[in-house]
Amino acid sequence: MSDPLLDLAFNLAKAIIALFIIVDPLGNIPVFMSLTDKMTGKEKRKIFNTATLTGVVLLLVFAFTGQEIFNIFGISIFSFEVAGGILLLIISIKILISGSLHEIVESPESIGAVPIAIPLLVGPGAITTTILNLQAYGVVVAALSVFVVLLVTWFILRYVGSIYKVLGKTGAIVIARVMALIIAAIAVQYILVGITHFLAII
Repeated sequence: MSDPLLDLAFNLAKAIIALFIIVDPLGNIPVFMSLTDKMTGKEKRKIFNTATLTGVVLLLVFAFTGQEIFNIFGISIFSFEVAGGILLLIISIKILISGSLHEIVESPESIGAVPIAIPLLVGPGAITTTILNLQAYGVVVAALSVFVVLLVTWFILRYVGSIYKVLGKTGAIVIARVMALIIAAIAVQYILVGITHFLAII
């Protein structure tokens, strides 16, 4: 007989890892650095606080309304798993080719909400992963995974300058591409699971 608390912890760990890989704050460190290169420490803190708060709110909205969104549009979890898997696979291929999901902007004028929160942190991949976590593990695990991942992301943003000095440009790119391989594996798994479930009901 399985232990409910152990199962909860295991599912939470899986949800956190999947979402963290997609949000990918470590792989996007060069982008964060370029977006805030000419800003003061106070401006950076304000930007990163705004980005983190915006990301939490957006992902929680999807965590708590994901099922209703499915019902409104008549979408099954099986079709969404396949579509989400394809999307994540495209994201992983783009990272593997370019070294990052997003182009570096040299003179950004916006602060936290755009483009750091959207789409840098909370893009289609993160939204897809949050909804899939909701369907697979429930609202509690999905919501907790959002809080944990965005809290870790906030710490990374807070100390992004120091982390970048340790990793260097090459190290950040290597991390991005290693994570892209893991994203690709997760994407294939989503597609296979969705197809398997669909074939089982026809």
